[in-house]
Amino acid sequence: KMDCCGLLTAQKEPVPLKSVEVELQVRDHVATVVSTLNYENKEDKPLEAVFVFPLPGDAAVCHFSATIGQTQIVAEVKEKQQAREEYDDALSSGQQAFLLEESDQSPDIFSLSVGSLPPGESASIRLEYVTELAVQADDGLRFCLPAVLNPRYQPQGASVQVTSVPASLVPYSLSFSARVSSPRPVSKVESNCSLDPLQYLNIEQTQATVKLAAGHKFDRDVEVLIYYKDAHQPTAVVEAGQASAKPGSLMGDPAVMLSLYPEFPQAVMSSLASCGEFVFLLDRSGSMDDHMNDSKRDQTRIGSARDTLLLLLKSLPMGCYFNIYSFGSGYEHIFPTSVEYSQKTMEEALKTVERMGADLGGTEILKPLQHIYSQPCIPNQPRQVFVFTDGEVWNTKEIISLVKNNSGSHRCFSFGIGEGASSALINGLAKEGGGHAQFITGADRMQPKVMQSLRFALQPAVVDISVTWDLPKGVSVTVLSPPITALFQGQRSLVYAQLSGQVGAAPSQKENLPVWIFLSIKLTVHRLAARTLIRSLEMEERESRREQDGGLKKKVVELSVQSGVSSIFTAFIAVNKGDGEAIQGPLVRRNVQTPGECYFMKNKNKSHAVLKIYYQSCSPKQPPRDPLLQLVSLQKASGCWELDPALAAALGKTSEEVENTKPASVNQEVWATLLALIWLHGFKMDAQEEWELLAMKAASWLRAQNAPCVTECVKAGNALLGCNVQKVALGL
Repeated sequence: KMDCCGLLTAQKEPVPLKSVEVELQVRDHVATVVSTLNYENKEDKPLEAVFVFPLPGDAAVCHFSATIGQTQIVAEVKEKQQAREEYDDALSSGQQAFLLEESDQSPDIFSLSVGSLPPGESASIRLEYVTELAVQADDGLRFCLPAVLNPRYQPQGASVQVTSVPASLVPYSLSFSARVSSPRPVSKVESNCSLDPLQYLNIEQTQATVKLAAGHKFDRDVEVLIYYKDAHQPTAVVEAGQASAKPGSLMGDPAVMLSLYPEFPQAVMSSLASCGEFVFLLDRSGSMDDHMNDSKRDQTRIGSARDTLLLLLKSLPMGCYFNIYSFGSGYEHIFPTSVEYSQKTMEEALKTVERMGADLGGTEILKPLQHIYSQPCIPNQPRQVFVFTDGEVWNTKEIISLVKNNSGSHRCFSFGIGEGASSALINGLAKEGGGHAQFITGADRMQPKVMQSLRFALQPAVVDISVTWDLPKGVSVTVLSPPITALFQGQRSLVYAQLSGQVGAAPSQKENLPVWIFLSIKLTVHRLAARTLIRSLEMEERESRREQDGGLKKKVVELSVQSGVSSIFTAFIAVNKGDGEAIQGPLVRRNVQTPGECYFMKNKNKSHAVLKIYYQSCSPKQPPRDPLLQLVSLQKASGCWELDPALAAALGKTSEEVENTKPASVNQEVWATLLALIWLHGFKMDAQEEWELLAMKAASWLRAQNAPCVTECVKAGNALLGCNVQKVALGL
C-alpha cells in the first residue's frame, strides 16, 4: 500500500524504527546513558536492517541487548573478526543476530546490524554507554544526545555510505529523562528543548530528575546543561570493583576518578600575553554554506566564521605573528609564512577574509595541518592553532595522531560548527593539542565561544602539573590517564586510576582535602577508566604497528572483553539460538535513515555522482551589518579608532555632532577611541565577551598616550551618546 507520511524506502515502504527512549544517569562529571530503540518489520518478508548512529567521541559502549517477541538476547564483546563470522553464520542458518561495531576511521560512528527480523515481528534494542560531560564557559556541564549523523565527506574509495533526510520526515519519537546526583547541590538544568520542571529528590538538593516535555521529534540534537554550586571544588569518586572480576584486574580493583577544575586568582588572569604565533585554519567545504541552525533567516556557517575572524584579528596583541589558512579539497594560506601583526598585515588579511566563501569542495584537513607543522617555530612566539570545521571528515584518527606528535611545539584550539560536527575530531584535536574544544550548535553564537578560547590562548597556562596520592598504608595506585600537560582557567581535567592492596571503606575526610568520596554500584568510573586506557593503547598500537607483533592489539582485546567496553578491535555480537528453524524467503537489506540534509551518493565505476539539496533564502539583499561588527571593523591594529564619517555612522551620529563635541585639548584618535569604548560599555554589555579583548587593547593604547583631561572627555562622550559610563569601567 502507498503510505505517504513518514520516512519511506525506495519501495515506498516505511522504515521500521518506531521509537527511542533514553535515560541519562549523571554522577558528578560523568554519565551513563541507557537508550532503547524499538523496531517493527512491517514487510511480508524477513528483513536485515543496518542502522548507523553517532556517539560522543569519548563514550564507552558497555551494554547491548535485544528483545525479539518474547526472547531476550544479551550481547558479548568479542574480537571483531570472530564476531563478524558468528553473525554471518547465524544469519545463514536462519537465526536472529545483532552486531555492533565501531568504525575504524572515526570512533563516534557505530553501525548496528539488527539482523534477520521475521515479518510482522517487533524488536527492541537496548544500548548503554558511559561518557564524560564537557564543561562550558559558564561552568555548566554539557550532555548532547547525538541525533544527526552528518553526511560526512569521504575521500574517494572510502567505504561507509550514509544517507540523510530532512528531520521533519523522521517517523520515530523520542522520550528522554535524566537523573543527576553529585557531592554538590544541583543549582539548575537547562536545555535547547522544552523540559518539564526540575524535581529535587532530597533536602540537600544534591539529587534531581528532569524530563523532556511531551511531543518531541528528532529534529535537532538534544542538549542538556547541568549546573552545580561550588563548581570549582575538586572531587574524587571511588568505585568498588566488580565482585565477579579477578582481583588485581582493572575491573576487580576499586577505581577512582579525580576531577580538577581550578579557578585561578584574578591577579594571574589579568596578565594576558602580548606575544604568540596565531594560526587560524578555516573550513571552506561546501557544507559551510549551511545555515547556523534550521531557520533559513539565520547566518550561514561561513558568514559567521568570517565575522568571528574579524573579531579575532582585531583582538590580537601588537607584536604577535599570525597567518590564516583555509581548506576544502585543497588548501590556501594568506601569507607564505606567519607575519608580524600590524595595521598593514591586518588589513590585507581582512580583505582576503571578506572574499572567503564555502567554495573549496570537500574537507581535507590533514594536508594544511602538515604544512603548518612543517613551518619552523618563531623564537619566543608560542604557536597557537585555531581549527574551525563542521567536522565532516573520515580520517579522524590520522588527524589526531598528527596533532599529538606535534603537541610539544604548539597548542590546538578547536571549534565544531553545526549540529553534526564530529565530537571525536573536535575533542581529540584539543585534547592532544593541549588546548580547548568548543561546540557551536543551534542558536549559539560563534563569537563569544571563540573569544573565550582566544583568552585561554593568551593566558598563562599552568604547566608542570603533578598529582600526589596520599594513600593509607598498603594501598597503591596505578594512574590510567595520560599525564595532564596544561590547565587553563575554565578547563576541567579528569584523572582515572586503579587502587590495589587493602582498600577498606572510604577514608575519613581531612580538614584540608576538599574531596568527596563515595562508593558506587554502577561501573561508570571503571568503564570510563577502561575506555581511557583502551584509547591510549589504540593510539600506541597505531603508531607502532610496523615494529611489533600484535601484543598491543591483544592487550586491547583482552581489556575490552574484560570490561565490556568496545574498541576498534572488538564488536558486540548477540545471537538468538532459538529453535534454529531456517527463516523462509529472501533477506532484504535496508539502510535506516538519520535526519539531516538530503544527500545521495552513488558509486559506479569509481566515479560518484552527488546530489545535494540546499534551501536558498529568497531575499537576495545583503543584510545590514551588525552595528557591533561595524564599529569593530573600524578599529586599528594598535587598538585605537580614527575620527571619521564611518565611525560617526557606526555610533549613530553625524560627523558634525562627533567633531563639534570634541574637547579642544585632546587629539582626534584619543577622542574617537574613547567614544568607541563608551558606546561598547553603554550599549553592548550583553556581548561583552566578544569585544572585551579588543577594548582592553584600546584602553592600554589610551593609557600609553598620557592624554590630558580624560575625565572631561568621558563626560562629553557620555553626553553625546546618551550613556552614563564611569571612567573606571573603561579601564582608565
